[in-house]
Amino acid sequence: MFQVSTLQALALGYSREVINVSELLENGDIGLGTFEDVNGEMIVLDGHCYRADEKGDVSEADGKIGVPFSSVTFFAEDRHCEIGATETIEDLKRQLDILIEEDFGLNSMHVVRIDGSFKRVCARSESGYRAHHVSLKDALTETQRDFYFDDIAGTLVCVYYPDYMDGINASGWHLHFVSEDRKKGGHVFDVVMKNGVAHFNKITNIEIALPHEPAFDTYALKGASKEEIKSVEQGE
Repeated sequence: MFQVSTLQALALGYSREVINVSELLENGDIGLGTFEDVNGEMIVLDGHCYRADEKGDVSEADGKIGVPFSSVTFFAEDRHCEIGATETIEDLKRQLDILIEEDFGLNSMHVVRIDGSFKRVCARSESGYRAHHVSLKDALTETQRDFYFDDIAGTLVCVYYPDYMDGINASGWHLHFVSEDRKKGGHVFDVVMKNGVAHFNKITNIEIALPHEPAFDTYALKGASKEEIKSVEQGE
């Protein structure tokens, strides 16, 4: 896994460029994240970096755009399986937990690609908020918008970090969606899936690119609220 910065830093308001999109794609072809100033949700798929704006509209991101936070890898499929209908995102996460536990993988990282047909995808994204030391939760209160996609085909990019890595990234599953035509997408906080095929990649190494600038060292990263991170992750 190649990760840009930490979720703690993003949660506390460090949303400046660490690397750019072109540099990110040199380190992975699938993953998720956000853009400088938290200006939209990132979906990396098949070597392309897509940006979902505050309306849920997707476009391919310019290589010069800054990246303050992201997790990507070069996808190397270990196995795949069909997944049946799910009524909620929690149903889907439970199924994924069982599937990685069968492979003795709960203490490893995972990227899962689910290509499927969805009854509804509940997602969100945001416009940019140019301020620093303003928490992610406070910024999203001003800029976040929710939207819903009904009867749509597309791909869920699912990233899993184990509990002991909480703070480096969100523990558990983090899901982003992009439609089959690459026109709609965002951060997923609920989903009703008709059916899909899940492709698994278990990951046992991580590289973290931390910010170089002195401003990064003014953030007390242990002070990041786990409750705020959880509420943001769940789209609240």
